[in-house]
Amino acid sequence: MDVGGNGGGAAAVNKQRAMIPNKSRGEFTRNLRKDSEGFSESPDFEFDYSDTDKWAAELSELYSYTEGPEFSLNRKCFEEEFREHVSENKWTELDAAQHRAHAMRLLDGLEVIAREKRLKVARAILYMAQGTFGECTCEVEVQHWMRYNIFLLLDVGTFSALVELLNMEIDNSAACSSAVRKPAISLADSTDLRVLLNIMYLMVETIQQDDPADKPEWRVIRETFRSELGSPLFNNEPISVTLFGMVTKFCSGHAPHFPMKKVLLLLWKSILFTLGGFEQLQSLKVERRQQSGLPPLPEDSIRVVRSMRAASPPASASDLIEQQQKRARREHKALIKQDNLDAFNEKDPYKADDAREDEEDNDDNDNSIETETFPIERDEVMPPPIPHPPSERVSFPKGLPWAPKVREKDIENFLESSRSKFIGYTLGNDTDTVVGLPRPIHESIRTLKQHKYVSIAEIQTIKEEEFQKTPLSGGEEEIEMCATELLYQGILPSLPQYMIALLKILLAAAPTSKAKTDSINILADVLPEEMPTTVLQSMKLGVDVNRHKEIIVKAISAILLLLLKHFKLNHIYQFEYMAQHLVFANCIPLILKFFNQNIMSYITAKNSISVLDFPYCVVHELPELTAESLEAGDNNQFCWRNLFSCINLLRILNKLTKWKHSRTMMLVVFKSAPILKRALKVKQAMMQLYVLKLLKVQTKYLGRQWRKSNMKTMSAIYQKVRHRLNDDWAYGNDLDARPWDFQAEECALRANIERFNSRRYDKSHINPDFLPVDNCLQSVLGQRVDLPEDFQMNYDLWLEREVFSKPISWEELLQ
Repeated sequence: MDVGGNGGGAAAVNKQRAMIPNKSRGEFTRNLRKDSEGFSESPDFEFDYSDTDKWAAELSELYSYTEGPEFSLNRKCFEEEFREHVSENKWTELDAAQHRAHAMRLLDGLEVIAREKRLKVARAILYMAQGTFGECTCEVEVQHWMRYNIFLLLDVGTFSALVELLNMEIDNSAACSSAVRKPAISLADSTDLRVLLNIMYLMVETIQQDDPADKPEWRVIRETFRSELGSPLFNNEPISVTLFGMVTKFCSGHAPHFPMKKVLLLLWKSILFTLGGFEQLQSLKVERRQQSGLPPLPEDSIRVVRSMRAASPPASASDLIEQQQKRARREHKALIKQDNLDAFNEKDPYKADDAREDEEDNDDNDNSIETETFPIERDEVMPPPIPHPPSERVSFPKGLPWAPKVREKDIENFLESSRSKFIGYTLGNDTDTVVGLPRPIHESIRTLKQHKYVSIAEIQTIKEEEFQKTPLSGGEEEIEMCATELLYQGILPSLPQYMIALLKILLAAAPTSKAKTDSINILADVLPEEMPTTVLQSMKLGVDVNRHKEIIVKAISAILLLLLKHFKLNHIYQFEYMAQHLVFANCIPLILKFFNQNIMSYITAKNSISVLDFPYCVVHELPELTAESLEAGDNNQFCWRNLFSCINLLRILNKLTKWKHSRTMMLVVFKSAPILKRALKVKQAMMQLYVLKLLKVQTKYLGRQWRKSNMKTMSAIYQKVRHRLNDDWAYGNDLDARPWDFQAEECALRANIERFNSRRYDKSHINPDFLPVDNCLQSVLGQRVDLPEDFQMNYDLWLEREVFSKPISWEELLQ
């Protein structure tokens, strides 16, 4: 049945509806909705957005299903070492001193020259980090021993030894050249690297989990490890910089055997552990605002977003047909011209959901699938409000979720336009003088100033301008050497290459990407040596490959978002530097390309085999896998990692385009509106919020017809997105639809960034005119000067030519 496209299809539907009794119309409409491409039947997702998924899920995603046989190999290596040096007792039966002695013995074994022996010891350590699961009976017991063993390994100094071995493997030119020559790379090519990265990831992931039952000494170990991980202690750089180097080396084609999923997961968890997650960011932001003398935040954004409810997605074809029927029944009523959006006061979308229902639509009440009430879409007319007795109103009005904000620049613009209109002159940046302006303008200015919001970024920008203007009298800038600052200094020289490499891998892992010969191979650590021979093996490998790509997308999206947020808080120009290089590397069209798919299918994908997940697979007897069990997948309503990735990518897109006119116009040029509108199908409040934010910034450029036919989306923006009091985003004035020069805007920003980086980090290019001059004769003559070797050899010749053979007037010199 053709339900949407042409008039003939609609007429056929109307004819069939007329033949159906009123009581059955609800069922008919529900079937129409299921048959159509509409997305009203999508369920609400009970998704708790956090820094990471549950600990067990994060552990299981480290391993591909192809690595399953290696669990027993690790156990075998440990037990051989254990029996050789310790009695026949079990590991879980030894006391703390014996545990420590054996851990030290294994650590010494990592120092041997023979690669095979070293790998065997590394596998034994990995088995310890995996919780010595052979002696455990359930998953909780495995996790308990994981935690105990990992704190023990860290205490004896295992992590430093692993970093040294990792650097050796990165510089192993023989392995790199061998991998480059191979036509097909498999798991076997990255065995040593995978074992090392597995141990390091398990250590970082386990130690960052804050357990209230931890011993006091464990808490001390955790904090020490956090500071060491973010400091340039390992190879004179933070561990994250080393891992970024692995990413660029992999993307350049010099090391195609690097297990990139494990590298990215370790990089993500290292950044998360050293810099902090979203909760820590929020508290750090509050602290920084206090230090800068700024008023507190109007609300806790994390709490507000968590309390939001999902909105109904935009109408599908069947919904529009149903609304046409309603309009036909309402034609006898008085019509009100919809001159402006105030007409929505008939049912205020900002107030609490009303229990009342339209009396004329009782026959369709069972079709109500909306989570929150939005104004009904209308073209030009609206019926008058239906009076209801006061006793029916049981819910109290509810405010908007966000407090409105106004920038200083907005107040200045408002005052300038008001002065030009009423007085005929302007006063520049003066926001206090209101002489000659009408009283309503005074009220408006007072309201704007009440909601004025000054960000930390604005303070940092003003300070940077002062440093640039007065390099001598401005004084020395005090730079707090926090983990974020150390990381920025570490990645600054190669940051553009790091961003390009991450986006290359993201492109290769995106489900919308077509397989190309020139794209990088990200499956090196998932493909087995021998390709599958049966249908069941092929299905299992297919699930494993899809899961592998999803995990890579999850890790990269989390890395980019964390870095952007931390750099923005540390210094706005650090954020702008990273953001600009992401834009130059085509991050905006890449994210839009990622969302140009059936996003509901991606979020509800079931690319996992729960019985093969660690630690379940090492403590339970594995059932026989069948094609049906593989197709069925798990029982979850949605895939946590995929929804997490989508929200992260939307947040990155928001970060890149916020207050940037040229980048907002890129969203318009790349036709992002229909792509983003399709993403509203996902009934999850946080994801919808960031989609609506992206739609809001470009609505004024999409034309009146788009706004007219997307009133439900416009209404959702009003209800869920923060208001800027004098932002007429919904009207699209000619003044705002100004021409844009991408190159000019980005070049101006780039010049500011380069001046900041040069002043703060590039000490070699300091202007000699700004250096202090030593005028004291004694100190100048007392300075040690290193003379070149050839000068020292010919010193006698120089004395003869320059000193003895030239007459010197000492009286004149002394004067």
